[in-house]
Amino acid sequence: MADILIVEDEQAINELMKRTLAMTGHKCSQAYTGGEALRAAEKARPDVVLLDINLPDMDGFQVMEQIGDIPVIYVTARDEVTDRVKGLNSGAEDYIVKPFAMEELVARVQVVLRRFHREEKIFAIHDVRVDIERHKVTKAGADVELTNREFELLRVLLVNRNIALSRNQLLDMAWGMDYFGDDRTVDVHIQRIRKKLGLESYIRTVFKYGYRLEI
Repeated sequence: MADILIVEDEQAINELMKRTLAMTGHKCSQAYTGGEALRAAEKARPDVVLLDINLPDMDGFQVMEQIGDIPVIYVTARDEVTDRVKGLNSGAEDYIVKPFAMEELVARVQVVLRRFHREEKIFAIHDVRVDIERHKVTKAGADVELTNREFELLRVLLVNRNIALSRNQLLDMAWGMDYFGDDRTVDVHIQRIRKKLGLESYIRTVFKYGYRLEI
């Protein structure tokens, strides 16, 4: 679980990001102005800041200059190349343009957390324990052998727990954009994971879409 500061002046978007990230196990605090963001960052020292550029009292670039060494991801409607370049050159870890899918937000946050070694490394589901760093899975204390593809698919489901992911998203996130295979291969691997780990009641099928790991 990471501490994430969401800096967004539109309350509905701020709340949606908070709910989505909270569903995946993160702790979120909120700010609606640049001043609030700087005070919250100084007090709590979050793991990641999601920062809008168009704020009512100062822009996100000004906040970035004062926020210190906390990893920042810009989340903004400003999609000009000059803004993207300015944002990344300012030291931000990433730049997300609105509108965006919540699954993409979760994935990009996870990449930054992994980069700074702040991501979760151990997950527990009932009697199943998954150690991401050691690439080890146990059930009721006994080792369970998963193939590399099965393990990567399980990792993606765990990181994005409680969020429905399409088959294509699971293919891209688990095995990479260059994987040339039928998206139905996901179904085969899901069935194997369910059987090996007894997770039939946790890995839910989303009709005509994909899967969701419910914890």
